Amino acid sequence: MQVPHGATRRETTLDELGLSFLVAGDEGDPPVVLVHGGGLDSAELSWTELIPALSNDYRVYALDLPGYGDSDPPERVPTTDYYVRVLERFLDAESIAHPALVGVSLGGAVCLGYALGHPDDVSALVPIDSYGLGGSVPGGPLGALFVRLPYVSEWSWRATARSRTVAYFAVRAIVAYGNVRAGVVDQVYAAAKENDGSAWRAFQRAEVGFWSLRTNYVDRLPDLSVPTMFVHGEDDRLVPPAWSVRAGSLVPDAEVRILPDCGHWPPRERPDRVNSLVRLFFQSNIPVDI
Repeated sequence: MQVPHGATRRETTLDELGLSFLVAGDEGDPPVVLVHGGGLDSAELSWTELIPALSNDYRVYALDLPGYGDSDPPERVPTTDYYVRVLERFLDAESIAHPALVGVSLGGAVCLGYALGHPDDVSALVPIDSYGLGGSVPGGPLGALFVRLPYVSEWSWRATARSRTVAYFAVRAIVAYGNVRAGVVDQVYAAAKENDGSAWRAFQRAEVGFWSLRTNYVDRLPDLSVPTMFVHGEDDRLVPPAWSVRAGSLVPDAEVRILPDCGHWPPRERPDRVNSLVRLFFQSNIPVDI
């Protein structure tokens, strides 16, 4: 997959875990770290349009979580807490101090978990259609059973890797009607060929209980002291927009932006709007020195 304009790919080692990431912008500029979502995702997939929008003013890092993109498989069963720890290790390894964090879906929960554990070490926070803002299981017990059925997820992943038509419907399942862009489908089709989906299946089985989700930060949100902007697609069928609205009312220094005609993947459905919102929010909270 093509590296976003202005970015280069680098590798780092966390103990024995090889982690791949993209970096763009000048050293010395305020750091921004982007964390992608689960399923068919990677640093390039979610952030290919946000990285160039930020890199003139910020030092931008976008990591491939273990089990995604060019990174090694996870060392153990991946959970949100595991990925939060990976983010901690990555920031330490690359000497990234006081970053702004942006995460989508699973990545939103990872950024939230890190900010809750390190409130003085984060300059600003942008969770997008974030996991971790509620406890109800999509589809209830049947939804939890579905992620545990043998071979079902494996078959659907292989089908996506073999058919661009199936890849189209995989994208269609998470974006709003009319937001299926040909380039995104091609990228998802390519990603399915390069990743067997085992990390995502393990994460789902660890995180999705029959009666509740493992990661639910709602009770901790009033303690979040980081300037935060929750962004959510109004037509998200996976994570209810009401979760971000509620989160915005609980976090002391927060604002909420609901995007019309947008589903679960705003960075690829409404990139211009997301890029503008993130830049304006950062300019208010981490102004660039001139």
